[in-house]
Amino acid sequence: MRQDKEYDVEGGLGLTVRRVIAYVVLILLTFLCLFWFYILFVNSSRTHSQLSSGFTMVPGSALIKNFNAVMHGTQPIARGMLNSFIIAACASILSVYFSTMTAYAIHVYDFKFKTAIFTFILAVMMIPTQVTALGFVKLVQGIKLEDSFIPLIVPAIAAPATFYYMKQYMESALPHAIVEAARIDGANEVRTFNTISLPMMKPAIAVQMIFTFVFNWNNYFTPALILHDEKKKTLPILIAQLRSADFLKFDMGQVYVTIAFSIFPVIIVYLCLSRFIVGGVALGSVKG
Repeated sequence: MRQDKEYDVEGGLGLTVRRVIAYVVLILLTFLCLFWFYILFVNSSRTHSQLSSGFTMVPGSALIKNFNAVMHGTQPIARGMLNSFIIAACASILSVYFSTMTAYAIHVYDFKFKTAIFTFILAVMMIPTQVTALGFVKLVQGIKLEDSFIPLIVPAIAAPATFYYMKQYMESALPHAIVEAARIDGANEVRTFNTISLPMMKPAIAVQMIFTFVFNWNNYFTPALILHDEKKKTLPILIAQLRSADFLKFDMGQVYVTIAFSIFPVIIVYLCLSRFIVGGVALGSVKG
């Protein structure tokens, strides 16, 4: 009896130690993640001369000045943010929806060349964007779609990485029995996909919406090849132009405040979608 009590005490101490270690590690990781945002805020609140003089942890007093200079400067930052949001939002919605639909078709249906099609999609995922950039630009020029958002939104439908993630998630979260039950109840394929399959995929959809939105929001390479009109350029292009300005116009404080300004939409999207991730994980744990 005494030995059992000793084992219980040792087990309780071991659990407490592991819990303390876990909290310490989580606090350290949280600090490392948030520290760089604080540094970005500090640099955004300092002038170019203050930034050139050296690093400091104390915020400056030029945040409003830098913000007004960016908003009323030569670069249309507000318009660039709107352009980036339109492209990122439309591309992420179309990419996730049609990638989920493709994964649903591969997961649910049995047809000829199913394995070959799945392998081909994965092979396409291995091709870097830079390899096809020249042909893509010539195609866009040939169909007169330069300075248009269409070449940046429509090709996003074909997203092999998103498709693969959704396909793997369906293997564990979407049993064939549920689809068969919906068919027996008289639901057609479109209704089965939109009203039954998609709600069950909310956690995976939220994750991919966040990743796809961030990728398209930060994408510089492809928009820089397609967009030449100042009113159509996205925020990463305008930030790059601020950084590449000549010596007399270059202001590092404005660059930092623009970068800080560009982070807020990403944070808002994450906060809006993260509840679906947490809700899906909690629902899965209850079911388990």
